[in-house]
Amino acid sequence: MNELQFVLPEEIEKQSFEIISEELKERNILLKKDQEMVIKRVIHTSADFEYADTMAFSEDAVNKAKELIRNGAHIVTDTNMALAGINKKILGGFGGEAHCFMAWERTAKLAKESNTTRAAVSMELAGEIGKPLIFAVGNAPTALVRLYEMIEAKVLIPEFIIGVPVGFVNVVAAKELIMRTKVPYIVNRGRKGGSNVAAAICNAILYELGR
Repeated sequence: MNELQFVLPEEIEKQSFEIISEELKERNILLKKDQEMVIKRVIHTSADFEYADTMAFSEDAVNKAKELIRNGAHIVTDTNMALAGINKKILGGFGGEAHCFMAWERTAKLAKESNTTRAAVSMELAGEIGKPLIFAVGNAPTALVRLYEMIEAKVLIPEFIIGVPVGFVNVVAAKELIMRTKVPYIVNRGRKGGSNVAAAICNAILYELGR
């Protein structure tokens, strides 16, 4: 049985990452330098080391995401939970903002009229922002499917997609669609993910920039 330890608040995260690094070493898992902090923060959020094997990155993805944020890109999420978790202070320091349209009355109205999901409509509404966009999808595979459809139709071309919805219906297939596009991405293959994971990926990138 593990005994409780007294750990100062400011030391908790530091110690957690030290434990993660040690366990990755014990598992003989060597992460790529540019992807390391993203994967470790996802593990820190989820306590799930499987992410070290399932996270997929397009070429130079993390550096591209950093450059987009430096140039004022906005982040669009598919849940208010992810929106709440993103560090908006650092994002705002570069001129960016975070958005979620899921709770809008207009979103619900358009979804009903179109016989689709609010998540899909939210992706469409993001085009009205008029800024470079990073999409962080942690809940709804329909959001990724709609993004793919808009990319294919050249209606909206995102600058970056974080695709980590969680679930059982169309989740795996929706993630695979995003990886077929030419849009830079960070995707977690398989069923796992979630709003907390989407926010963790955003924050891993933001914290690197905020140092």
